[in-house]
Amino acid sequence: MKHPALLSVLLLAAQTGMAQETAGPLKQNWFDDPFFQVSAGLPACAMPEGPLYTAEERRLQTHSRLERGTSCWLAGKCTDSNAYRYDKPLAPKVRAALLAVPGVNKGSVWVMIQRRWVYLQGCVPNAALAKKLERAARALPDVETVVPDLMVGTRGKPPYPPAAN
Repeated sequence: MKHPALLSVLLLAAQTGMAQETAGPLKQNWFDDPFFQVSAGLPACAMPEGPLYTAEERRLQTHSRLERGTSCWLAGKCTDSNAYRYDKPLAPKVRAALLAVPGVNKGSVWVMIQRRWVYLQGCVPNAALAKKLERAARALPDVETVVPDLMVGTRGKPPYPPAAN
């Protein structure tokens, strides 16, 4: 072969493409939804997938996200015409409120925020801590709903979609 470097590039490209097909379609945080970890005290806890979507899932969600974001404003529950615009400024407030809860560092807790809904995901050592975290997030202005997807301990199937390994 006259161009061994070209052959190497073509083989690498083919392998990369096959690896991507094997792993499934690429998922990413298309909508830039806040997703962050608050604590890591239970390392065996399954990490949540977070707000990751394929390009097709993004396409399917775009209309409903626009509709849900605007309905908040039309119902008089939001001063902004898009409920998703609250999420980024809300994220540091949620983080601070949860970090102030005694014992939070004994769990592994992640937060996802979408349209003023706060999803608490991960593992806690006891149900009392889960309730305290839920109350702390719910007490914040501009939080519409708290979804407590927390499990006690690290055994069993998590109540949230786990990240792919």
